[in-house]
Parts: sequence; C-alpha cells; structure tokens
Amino acid sequence: MMADYDRLRATIASLTEGETDSVALMATVACEIHHADTRFDWTGFYRVTAPELLKIGPYQGGHGCLVIPFSRGVCGVAARQAQVQIVDDVEAFPGHIACASSTRSELVLPVFGPGGEVIAVLDIDSDRPGAFDQADADALAAILDDVFRREGVH
Repeated sequence: MMADYDRLRATIASLTEGETDSVALMATVACEIHHADTRFDWTGFYRVTAPELLKIGPYQGGHGCLVIPFSRGVCGVAARQAQVQIVDDVEAFPGHIACASSTRSELVLPVFGPGGEVIAVLDIDSDRPGAFDQADADALAAILDDVFRREGVH
C-alpha cells in the first residue's frame, strides 16, 4: 500500500487543528504517516534539544537511537544542512548510524518551526532499498509545514 498523500494531509490537518504542543503534534503525525504506507518500517521524530543535538521524540516502530549529534548520520546531515536527505542504500552513506539492522533506505526531512528554525527531523526508514523518491519528500514536507510552521506551535 502506497500513501495517498492528499488524504493523509487532510487527515493530519483535521487531527491536529488547534493543537500547539509540538510533542503532541509529533506523536499524531508519526502515527498517521507510519500507518499510511507499507514501505515505512520506522517513522519518528528526532527533536533539537540543545545546540547541534537531536534526541528521540515520538515514533512508531522498534526502538530508535536516543541521541544523534548533528555531526553524525543521515538525521544529523538533514538537521545541520536543513535539507531533505533521500538515501537509497544506507550502507553506502558515510557515517550512517544503524539503529536497526533491517533498515535499507531512509528519508529524513527537516522540520521547521513557526520562525523558520529547524526544531526536529522526521526520519522514515524502510526495509526495502530505494524506497523513497522526491514525490514522497515533497508531499511529506508540505504536511510538516502545515503542522509545525503554524503560529503558536511550541
């Protein structure tokens, strides 16, 4: 089953309307995205909790790494560069952090707050190589902007 991003965007908008707590929003978004597509093996947020530091946030799937510095892994690159990372083969990515041995490909999107700063990254892992493309990244970035760039989100 592939994600119906239009339906997913509408569902998430409805579920998160009026909510301003970023952790509550992350929990709802992670759950909805994770269950929208069979390619998504692990779906979750790493929150910026200190300068150059990500800590695990709400997620769906097996346990994740607890702490990721901006200097390491796909999540660190996405946070440091504030750019989407699409990795077709995690084994070929220099400095990849193997939180789960089943992960073959990864999509990581920076999450921007109302002021345009990176407040987190959304990490989606797949047990299939080459599972993600630019269409996935664009659709998910639009959902993240809808939810987290709203005025009052904290």
